[in-house]
Amino acid sequence: MKNRLSVRRLEWRQYMGSILTLTIMCMSSAPVWAQIPGVRKVKDMVIYSDSSYFSSFPSAIVRPDGELWVAFRRAPDRRLWGASTNAHVDPNSYLMMVRSSDGEHWTPTPELICAHPLGGSQDPCLLQLSDNTVLCASYLWTFLREQEIEHLRKPYIAAQYGAIFQGGYFVRTEDGGKSWSKPFYPMAVPGNKWYAASGGKLPAYNRGALCEARDGRILWATPVTDSTSTRSVVHLLQSRDKGYTWEHVSVIAQSDRASFNETSLYETPAGDIVAFLRTAGYDDQACIARSRDGGETFEWESMGFQGHPINVLRLPDQRVLMTYGYRHAPYGIRMRILDAECRNYATAPEMVLRDDGGGFDLGYTWPVPLGGNRYLIVYYFNTDGPKGVRYIAGTIIEID
Repeated sequence: MKNRLSVRRLEWRQYMGSILTLTIMCMSSAPVWAQIPGVRKVKDMVIYSDSSYFSSFPSAIVRPDGELWVAFRRAPDRRLWGASTNAHVDPNSYLMMVRSSDGEHWTPTPELICAHPLGGSQDPCLLQLSDNTVLCASYLWTFLREQEIEHLRKPYIAAQYGAIFQGGYFVRTEDGGKSWSKPFYPMAVPGNKWYAASGGKLPAYNRGALCEARDGRILWATPVTDSTSTRSVVHLLQSRDKGYTWEHVSVIAQSDRASFNETSLYETPAGDIVAFLRTAGYDDQACIARSRDGGETFEWESMGFQGHPINVLRLPDQRVLMTYGYRHAPYGIRMRILDAECRNYATAPEMVLRDDGGGFDLGYTWPVPLGGNRYLIVYYFNTDGPKGVRYIAGTIIEID
């Protein structure tokens, strides 16, 4: 009898130990977002995918009638012609767009925003103005032959395959995307020493969200790389005529420790101008810069975590949804919710939305509201590493 009781006690302890172990395993494997009160992930989706194309670098807006636009860069999948890989520069990369009425069902055939006659375009960044005009910022690479490159004005910025940087440009639509303007070009940032392939000083450029401030100015963060190194500095430009002309305001961030680029801008309810900066040579630290005087001066610091590039969206209660790609294993998409003035970035919990990426080549998030308590985070993604097709994806979340 005593032996049977001892066996039963042992079996009970083993059973309870198994239950405890299983509970701990379930808790540790639960997605981080599931542990944040008031935040629920609804679904992941494919917004646009075509195995013939490398689709990437999206942006998104919601039109006054509720229609959603997602713009992206699309280039041929050159592996279909025997290339070993695709590149982020391509002579046939065009700016494309798809639409949706509900954020879940998208037009299957994309519309052309711009096929620049002088080369391949990158990173269409949409900005809807208060008068419902839509600006699209992009930048351009021109592909030249060796004998043509020999005659270029120096210094210039070159990439693989004979790609020479042309800098930034804009197009705009005032009729709901039925037609887009011809490209028009911003100023060169003061102190820029680089020349475009066309011969003039390199026009300003950026990947990231522009901001229409309450005073009507359009604010734009633009990087400039030093001509003797690879370190870049981010400057603030402003436009008072809906993006046609620009003037220099200030330096947003510069450092001997970090190189800054791909910056999104946001104006807080108190009127601070906040810049969310991607870095290089700084352990992929996400950084923030703040101006309390309308953009005349900024102070920057690390936010204490890795992730890039960053984009944000104001929520109805004035909090800020911050989203970004995570380009370290496990690769994926992450988010945080900041306070209204974007000050609690160091303590705001990080929520993992996806960790199933096939490699680091993903991200470039852009959040938009869907109505009610639903939000769509747009990005590009891959699930099969270098061999996988890059496509435009989205995640729908609910925030109480």
